[in-house]
Parts: sequence; structure tokens; C-alpha cells
Amino acid sequence: MIYRSLTLALLICFFAWPAAGQHTAVSESQTAGHIRGIVFDRDTGEPLGFVYLHLEEASRTATARADGTFRILNVPPGSYTLTAYRIGYRTQSRQVDIPDSDTLRIELTLQVSPLSAGSVEVTGDRGRAEGSGIAHASRRLYGSELRKNLGATLAETMEDLPGLSSRSMGSAPSRPVLRGLGGERLLILQDGERTGDVSSQSADHAVTVDPMAAEQIEIARGPSALAYGSNAIGGVVNVVRNQISPELPDGFFGTLSLQGETVNRGRASGLEASFPLGNFSVQVDANLRGTSNVRTPEGTLSNSGLLTSSNALGVSLVRPWGYAGGAGSVYLSRYGIPPDPNGGHPDGVHIEMHKMQLDGRGERFMDERFFHTLEWNVSHKNYYHREIESGGGIGTEFGLLTTNFSGELRHGSHGLLEEGSIGLWGEQRDYAVNGTNTPNSVSSALSAYWIETARTGSLHWDAGLRADYVHTYPEEENTGSAIGHIRSRSFAALASSLSLTWHAADHWQLGGVFMHSFRAPSQEELYSEGPHLASYSFEVGNPDLEAERGMGSELFLRYEMNATSADLSLYHNRFPNYIYPRNTGRQSSRFPTLDVYQFTGVPARFTGAEFGFETPLSPRLALRASAGYTFARREADAAGEPHGGNEHWTPLPMIPPLKGSLELRYAAGGFQAALRTDVANRQDRTGEFETATDGYLLVGGSLQYLFDTSGLLHALSLDVDNLLNTAYHSHLSRIKELVPEPGRNVSLLYRVYF
Repeated sequence: MIYRSLTLALLICFFAWPAAGQHTAVSESQTAGHIRGIVFDRDTGEPLGFVYLHLEEASRTATARADGTFRILNVPPGSYTLTAYRIGYRTQSRQVDIPDSDTLRIELTLQVSPLSAGSVEVTGDRGRAEGSGIAHASRRLYGSELRKNLGATLAETMEDLPGLSSRSMGSAPSRPVLRGLGGERLLILQDGERTGDVSSQSADHAVTVDPMAAEQIEIARGPSALAYGSNAIGGVVNVVRNQISPELPDGFFGTLSLQGETVNRGRASGLEASFPLGNFSVQVDANLRGTSNVRTPEGTLSNSGLLTSSNALGVSLVRPWGYAGGAGSVYLSRYGIPPDPNGGHPDGVHIEMHKMQLDGRGERFMDERFFHTLEWNVSHKNYYHREIESGGGIGTEFGLLTTNFSGELRHGSHGLLEEGSIGLWGEQRDYAVNGTNTPNSVSSALSAYWIETARTGSLHWDAGLRADYVHTYPEEENTGSAIGHIRSRSFAALASSLSLTWHAADHWQLGGVFMHSFRAPSQEELYSEGPHLASYSFEVGNPDLEAERGMGSELFLRYEMNATSADLSLYHNRFPNYIYPRNTGRQSSRFPTLDVYQFTGVPARFTGAEFGFETPLSPRLALRASAGYTFARREADAAGEPHGGNEHWTPLPMIPPLKGSLELRYAAGGFQAALRTDVANRQDRTGEFETATDGYLLVGGSLQYLFDTSGLLHALSLDVDNLLNTAYHSHLSRIKELVPEPGRNVSLLYRVYF
């Protein structure tokens, strides 16, 4: 650990020191450009304070002061999209050109509207992002939408978005599932870096990200996802915290948050602050969250509480040549896993988890004729968790040391090319498990990628390639293992993606996304052997697994005119070797209460559709609707079933049903109200030994109010979920046979911006 930390510090100094010695004060000449501006209310003409501003492609953010003024410093010259948002106002996006070594001065006006008060669709003309954000995000969640949906976990915060579901096993260990794809096929990032936990491998493992400190949450698919992995056919979810700031704050800014909810007597608090210290930008985050057992319409879910703390400190040196900095963070959590319905552990299991993380990030503006920016990242995570049984004994322990590094060169417009990047990425994972026969192992990966965006007339396209090499090796080779020949394995492949958008008419866009993914089997899938009481399973790996490859395609149609927008997406993903833990229906001879789950690879197909619609009914009233459906199946004979013929297909397990939502929203100034209904169809297309779930209809609502006093902005958000206290079951819950989902919940969030 000491050696890795020292290496990280030396890398930061190596990149930062040569350039730091060239300048002694922040200057508004030389290389970087700047934006200075003011925001007005269109109806009153008065300055509008506390407006959130986001420079999309450069991942720079700012908040307007009480007098409406703002500035964004240290931006590479080029063309960007500046988005301005405030609750109750229509979100505005406009193109801005940042001059070389000069300041752009602009004025913005926002109009009161109930539309687009939270999430923003980003549909094209985006370059590679810098800093903590990602490019070509198909959806961004921030502002009032983020406050309204703020839950105890990332999955709970995102679950109202189209196509999103939550894999859960109680309230704490929930993880997003997008279009039926989860695990390693949906990458979860924080500030553009992998989380370094084991949440993708088991339903009882929590994601080590607290949404309380999130500035925004992004979802990306297609070519831009290749910068983060070849396996993200489901997409990339990035939680932006900006722990290492690429900009120098214009003063002391921050937020103080307090939250409470009734369904689990939950309480949470958070403090985020940023301030300049000479030429350094300092970021501080501190969050604490605790809940008791969850209450449902049919009783209390025992052993479902949690206590989580997430804290971080980041410092960056901001200069005209760019920035360089580092951050350290600690994530601590203790949460409960409800009792096993089969009697394996009748009192449940407690999981104690901690993760310590060090990050370094920087960028340099370059004078080269082709490439204009170099960005680098390095990260080390030390993750550990243990599963404590009711008698106090430790059942299973997991330890994971993860080191990542990446470097990327970006260019601007050259001929037909508008934006582009090339990069290198590497990772090493040292993985250890105690309490099972799973051997300790190491996995090393090295990747190179190339992403370009261009426009030809009314046709806009993005393309990406990524080459991967993964080598996984156990601590010792074992030819006589009960699961097969445990040995080192190597995998190499090329992943690709192409996105085309045709601006068919003034208000219409037609396009398609095509993907070829690659995923090497994980260490757990290759080498697991033993009981996992917290997930109610006896897990058996397969050291002979081949790599998982996927072919994905999506067609979309978008319409936007005035304040009305609609989009329809149809998608199909095909896997010749889809790897998943198959319930064999057999019980372990050593642990009779545990079912045996065997990792296997089978041909599989995912087909589905998503629809979204938004339109004003009056100047203050708007209607929003969305729906999503995934039809997933696997080839049965590939799993060894005697059906005869290779054309027999059977449903895959843990696939969400048809779901939809309808929301009526009202906004007037700083006040906003919404009434929402969520509906899900019955899911009876079940996998082996899986229980069907009935359909349901839920009613909820929210009230939000903003007001400013003495240079502070106050935000109050009241949210009610499951207003009618309906008893329903989520198909993706591992404990759906134990109790229904949470009952009526009233959540109150108070946040003050300073």
C-alpha cells in the first residue's frame, strides 16, 4: 500500500512539476480562455442568482452569484455547449466559442417553465469530455430532478429514468440495471474512474458511491463508452463529484444538506465545499447516512438497516497550462442482509465494508497543430469487506486492490473531423477471498482506444475502436480442483462502435448505434468455489469459460419543436456466449440450505424498446411520459437441457417487466409540484426456478421550493413514494418471496447553497 501511494505521488509530481515551474501566477492571457457572464430572468429583467452552469465538453461547472454574475476559468480554446439550469425555469443550452488567451463575455436569460426542470437530453455534436464528466451522455440527471429522487443508494436515485431498474437484496446492496443488462455490462464510474468494489459480482454487494455528494449523474452509450471499457454494451453510469477540480473557484462555494425519510427512519447529512487557496483549488466532501429496518405494507424487513460514511479531500493546482491534482477518499459502510427464506441464516448477515482511495488527475493544453490537450489519470483503491453471521463468526471475506491508469490525447476540428481522442488505459486487480475454496488471483488489463466524431452535411457520426488484452492468473495452478483445471488465462479482442445521426428535417432526428463488445471472464466467474451465505448461494466457477462477446444495435427517432419533445428507441443485443450464474436447482451437499449457482456461458438475446415524451399543457403545466420493455432469452440446449434442436429458447432470469410512468408537473418561479404514477406489468417470463411477479401501479408526488436570503439559496424538497401504501414485488429483488417492496415513504431534503 505504501509503495503504491508513493508511486501515485511521484506520478502527480512528474506531470505537474515541469509545467508548474514555468508560471508563477494565474493569468488570463497565454493559453487558456475564460467565460464571464450574467444571467437574467426573462420576464422581470432582474438578475437571477444561483443558476447552475455546465460547460458540457470541458466538464467545467459554475454557480451564478446572488447578483447573477458568473465566470468559468481555465478553458481550452474551442467550441462548447453551455447549459444553464435553475428550478422552475426552462433549461437553456447554447454554443459558445472560447477564444485563445482571451475572455468571452455573454448574457443569458431564463424563462419560467415547468419543462426540462431537471434531466437534460444531450443528442449530438459533443466532443470527448475533460475532467470528471463523459462525452455523449444520453441523459444527465441533476438539479431538482436529482434532489427529488435522492435515495440512499445510486440505484434508488436513478430508478425513475426510462430503461432503468434496480437489482436489490434489501435497501443497501442495490445496483442499477439498464435495459436488462447489469453487472460488468453496465460500468459504474465516479468522476470517470471505476469504483474498485465487487458490486458487479453479487446481489449482496453494495456500490461504494453515495449519491448525496453527486453534482450530476450521467448515462452514456455508444462510442464514448469505449473510453472506459470494451464490456459496457449496457452503457456507462458516471457519478460526477469533481473531487479534483479542473478550475479555480471564484470564491467560497458549497452546499449543506439534511435529509430524512419515514419508511426506514432514515437520516442523512452532507457537506460539500470548494474554495481557492492561492493557485490551488480545494474540494471537501463529508457525508453520513443511517437507516433502520425498512417497513413494508406487510411488516418490517428485518436486518435491512445501514450506516454509511463517505468523505473526501481533493486539491488541484490550476494554471494557464492546465491543472494537476490529487484526492483521497474513505468510504465506510455497515449494512444488513435480510434472513434467508430457505433458512440458511434465519437472522440475516451483517456486512462491514471499507474502501480507501487515492486519485491523481491532470491535463495540459498543448501547442501542437493536431492535438490540443493531454489528460492523465491514476487511481488506487483498497477495498475490503467481511460478512458476519448471526453468531458473530465471519463467513466470507473479500479483499480487492485495484490500480488504474489512463492517458488521453484530444484534438479539435481537422477537415471532416470535429473532435477526437486516442488513449491508453490499464488496470491491475489483486483479489482475495477467505471462507471458500476460491484461490487468490490477479488480473491485469491493458487497452488502447480511438474515438472520432465528424459531420458530413446533415449526417453526424461518431466512431470508436478499443483493443483489449486481459491476463488472469491464480496464486497457484490446480489441475485437480473440483471445478476443473484452475490455471492462468489470457484474452484479447477488438471492440467497436458506430453512431450515426441524420438531421432529417428541422425538428426530426433519425439515427442508429452499432456496438461490438468484449468482456473477459472475471476472476469470480473463473475461480469461485464455495458458500456465499449473504447471497443465499453456493457459487461454482468455470475455469474453461471463453470471453463474452456481444453485438448490439439501436435505432432511434427524435422529435423536438418548441417545448414538445419525443423520442423512440428500438434495440437488440446478441451474445454468442453470455456469462451468468445459472441456478442449477441442486442444493449443495455441504450446505443443504444453499442452491448451487454455476457460472456458464450460453447464447442470449436482448430485444426491447424505450419511449419518452414531454409537452406543455399551459405556460406553467407540463406532461411527461415514458415506457420501457426488454425481452431477454437464452438458448436452452447450450445449458445442457434435453429439449432437442438448437432453436429452443427460454427466458433469462432477473429481467424487468414492461414499465411506464406518467407525470404531471407544475412550476411557478421557485415553486414546483409533480404528481406521478408508475406502472409495471406482470412478469411471468421467468428463468429456471424463478418466481413470477404480479403487475402494480404506484402513485407518488413531490413539492419543491427555492428561496434566497442574505446571499444564500435554500432548497426544500418533499417527496412521497408509494402514496397508497401498495404491496408490490420487484422482479429484480432476490428477497421478493420474503416481503414486498417498501411501503409509503415521505422524504424531506433541505439543502442550502452558499
